[in-house]
Amino acid sequence: MRLLSPPGSGPLLRLILAALLLPGPAQAVAAAAGLRVRVRLADGQVAEETLEADTDQDSISIEFKRGDGSLITLIADFRQDVKIIRSLILGELERGQKQFQGLCFVTRLHKNEIIPSESMAKLRQKNPRTVRVAEEQRAPEHLYMDVAVNYSRANPLSVHINNLCAEAMDAVYARESDVKHWMEKGIEASIFEIMPVSEDVPRCRVSLDRWKGCICRYALCIEWYPCFLKYCRTKGPTGKTSSYKCGIKSCQKCSQFDFYVPQKQLCLWDEDM
Repeated sequence: MRLLSPPGSGPLLRLILAALLLPGPAQAVAAAAGLRVRVRLADGQVAEETLEADTDQDSISIEFKRGDGSLITLIADFRQDVKIIRSLILGELERGQKQFQGLCFVTRLHKNEIIPSESMAKLRQKNPRTVRVAEEQRAPEHLYMDVAVNYSRANPLSVHINNLCAEAMDAVYARESDVKHWMEKGIEASIFEIMPVSEDVPRCRVSLDRWKGCICRYALCIEWYPCFLKYCRTKGPTGKTSSYKCGIKSCQKCSQFDFYVPQKQLCLWDEDM
């Protein structure tokens, strides 16, 4: 994947790239359509990721469907230092679940986790049928989500929560350590509620009562996303060396989320982990 052609390329090529990358009606249509990338999932299946950048809101979204039918969506909100991962999980109707269940995990977005939205908007790909595997596997993370986020009040935290988490109103989770960071930036404490959980509450995986509370675990991987910009070097007519953006580095990131649910019925997948 490339961002720009190297300085010194032919004038016709530079003219074509300018038409693709500069703002205008054609660019707006391309940004709305998003970038589609075929990626290899952990179970060996191939999925198609849709990556979109909104430079006006300074955000990036990544969406794909897992082999089990779950729809995973990630939004990186650079303005608010917020990352939202939403999963829509197919329910087991024969076991009394709804058609699908929504989960939303809201965490702090750290610097250099993903490329800027402006760079994502300019991203183009060669060979769209290629099945891609990330160049770097980042260290997996295990997060205990000990805070409930009030869905109806969450707009100041990120404008994306109301849209993305509409199917998970009662299952929007965060971490106390991240909440402290956002509160230092001026976010109201009333958005959050600490979930005190007794030490004797069991993991849902081992709980024998489907109607009692337990600690649920949900695991997922973002198999492919642009995490770094690559820079190339060139010499100008005067011999001076300069650098320019010439591509991206891709990463994989896996996460495990632990969180309290009021009944094991809301965490039946944990039995299979």
